[in-house]
Amino acid sequence: MTHMDSDAPLSARQLPRRTDDAHPCVMSLRELRRHGVSPATASARCRPGGPWQMPLPGVFLLHQGPPTGSELLQAVLRYAEGRQDGFGRTVVTGPAALALHGFACAQPIGALNQVDVLVPRTRRLRSTGAARIVRTPRLPVPVDIDGVPVAPACRAVTDTVAQLTDTATVRRLLAEAVRGGHCEPPTLVRELSRAQLLGRPAVAAALDSLIAAGRAADEERLMELVRDARLPDPCWNVELRLPDGSLLGPVDACWPEYALALAVGTGRAGPAATGGHAPGDPDAFARQGVTLLLVNPHELRTRPGLQAAVVRTALLAAVPGDLPGRITVLPR
Repeated sequence: MTHMDSDAPLSARQLPRRTDDAHPCVMSLRELRRHGVSPATASARCRPGGPWQMPLPGVFLLHQGPPTGSELLQAVLRYAEGRQDGFGRTVVTGPAALALHGFACAQPIGALNQVDVLVPRTRRLRSTGAARIVRTPRLPVPVDIDGVPVAPACRAVTDTVAQLTDTATVRRLLAEAVRGGHCEPPTLVRELSRAQLLGRPAVAAALDSLIAAGRAADEERLMELVRDARLPDPCWNVELRLPDGSLLGPVDACWPEYALALAVGTGRAGPAATGGHAPGDPDAFARQGVTLLLVNPHELRTRPGLQAAVVRTALLAAVPGDLPGRITVLPR
């Protein structure tokens, strides 16, 4: 058995050939070494007129010409990972992540000058070439998209907004994030708040209108759910008050004869995330003899049948009667 000389020509079996974006011809120096390629050989192949190029330190593109979008991503990830194994501590974010999530307003990855990559704050790594390194104390759990670790949509939107100065562009991005179903308003608001971006006029103005529109759409879906499931007609958009006039909570629907109320929301978002309408605390309602159902906005949009079944079950389980006499139902 003979050993391959590190300076010998490389066969098609030893290294990948450029076929399509599913098999990018991108390799790190460590990967090349595993194939018997020495650093000297790799560098020599990147000289003017050579068959390879080195778009980032320690990362090699095994052909000449511009990289595809997939090759650009793989090159940046390999550079960001450095000597670490796998992509466990790097996450693509920003405009490249938006493209991977399918945002219509995002540029194709191949058209980007840089790819933003989140790394732990303790990493010693510099931005260079197409790799923009973003250190963060809060590395998100990535979403796997075609084998690429990508920041969740709300984090990708927030990291992109942080770089934008054009008001119209910010509004378009936030509009698509919410109306396109990529982000739930409460989650997006929390991300923007953590990044201290809510104070920007363009962000605040866009979110106010989007959240209001989102709530109106959710209320319409709730009405369709009640109608399509042939549930008893509730009192719509009311608030429940105690004898002293204090507010127990606003609700989207109420069945007084069943002491049952329903609100669209998670129960964890404040008024900023819900257009000034924060769902009440089910425990506080229960202490007053009222059952409060919280319907998750995402579940309402994607699984209305299941939500209808939950409401029907609650109505069947309720003892017919009326709201406790001390509770007043008023228009909101």
